Order: sequence, then structure tokens, then C-alpha cells
Amino acid sequence: MAARSGPGDRVAAVESGAVCAVAGRSQREMREWAQAYPDLFSAKPFDAALYSTLSLAMAFSGPWLTAEQLRMANKATLWAFGLDWLVDYVAASPQEAEEIARRCREVAGGAPPADGDDLARMLADIRDELASRPAFAELGPVWRDELERMLDGMLTEWRWKAGKSVPTFEEYLGNADNLGFSFVFAAHWIHVSDGGPVADADRVREAGHAVQRVIRLLNDLGTYERDVAWGDLNALLLDVDRAEVERRVAALAARSRELIGPLRDAQPGLAGYLERQMDFCAGFYRVGDYWGTL
Repeated sequence: MAARSGPGDRVAAVESGAVCAVAGRSQREMREWAQAYPDLFSAKPFDAALYSTLSLAMAFSGPWLTAEQLRMANKATLWAFGLDWLVDYVAASPQEAEEIARRCREVAGGAPPADGDDLARMLADIRDELASRPAFAELGPVWRDELERMLDGMLTEWRWKAGKSVPTFEEYLGNADNLGFSFVFAAHWIHVSDGGPVADADRVREAGHAVQRVIRLLNDLGTYERDVAWGDLNALLLDVDRAEVERRVAALAARSRELIGPLRDAQPGLAGYLERQMDFCAGFYRVGDYWGTL
């Protein structure tokens, strides 16, 4: 991570001001989406701070990007939070959780959303917006695959919790797709691509999955108390202690940077975004969380 600027660093202050202005525009747009899909975002944890911190995370991860360029990252992230809420805290049975996943899969494949289904309706809007981008022909299957991986990961964690079974740390880390970072990243990738041949697609995905594992563990280190209170799984509740998780974070972050490095020439924007997302989360989860209170 870069060193923190000192009190006399005017350039850093100016740059931060510009980033926060972009985040402010994005936050207003997030609030508009929340109003457009009210059944999805009416629960108490969707508070003002959630919209603010999510928009700041995207803006500081891509400070060279405009609010419009960050639009899909913001929209897909907010939708993923809505999905996570429904699967983790609303679904009362495996059948309900699987039904949520089924609706999402069908809509992602082109089916119309059912009336009154704000989760499916918002996903359909995301799908249609992505389909209008020139890169969707090549990267659309990547986006759908990442959605499948996220849904499968969420269902796996639901079954772990419902069955009162405790996975090993390695099993838990192997299920990092439930976090949804790679799904959001795929949507962002499509949105900002110019439609030319996609360079290094497999290596970009590999780097994205590596970053996702880092963020999975950073999230757990920062949200342990909330996860205990909400009944969520957390790496610190498994067969490892905090020191071991911190060691794995360091090793995984180093590996992520190794994978990101070769992408800087052909995909500088995506490489920078991945690394800055990882570093932003390292700072953010030291002191905060996105969710509001129950």
C-alpha cells in the first residue's frame, strides 16, 4: 500500500476532493436505484452510510474514472448486496434460497422478470444495460459464469449454516465466490471496455479471483463481531486464529500483485482497479463495515 500523505500534501487533498465528488454523484444514483426497487432495499441495514461507503469504494478504486464509467460497478454491487440479504437473512429454507437463485439464473439467461420481483427486475435491467455494450458479445458469458459461481457459493454457505456443519478454512476460502466481487468486476469490465478484442481475458479473471480471496478474508477480519451477532460464517470461527488469517491475507495479496503485474501493459485500467480495490478494502475493514444495523 502507498504511504499515507502528510498534512501539507495539497495534491492528495485535491485528488481526494475530486474522487469524493464522483462518489457523491454515484451515491445519489444509488439512492435512486433503491427507490426504483423498493422491495429489495427496504430493510434497515440499507442505510445512508451503506450507499455512501459503497460509492466511495468504487470511486477510490478507479480515481481516473467518471461517475458514468463507474455506474455499472455501483449498480451491480448494490444488486449483489440485495441478493445477499435475501439469501442470507430472508430465505427461511433451502428451497427458498434455491428459488431465489433459480429466478436469477433465468433472468440472466434472458427471461423476463416476474411482476413484483424487484431482485429479478433489477438484474434484468443490469443484463439489458450490459447487453447494449460492445464487449458483451465476448464477455457476456464471463458475466453469466460469475453470476453462477456467486449463486452456487451463496447456496453452499446457506447449506453449511442450515446444516450446522462447519467447513474447514480451506473449504471456506475455496467458496470465496459467494462474496460477489468477481461478478461485479465482470459487469464493470464489460461496461468500460471499448468492444475491441479482449486481451488476456483468462489472466484478468485469474487475477480477479485472487483479489476476491483477499477481500473475502479482509472482510472477515473486519466484520467478525457483526458476523457473530448476525449468525454468519466467518474465517475466525473456523480452524484458524487471527494471526493465521492475517498471514494468509499477506500471502494471497502478494500472489494477487504477481498476477496483476503482467496485465498493466494490455489492461492498465483493469489492473489498477483490481489492485486499488484490494488496498481500499485493507484500509476500510480496519475500522468500518458497509452494512447498517439490523
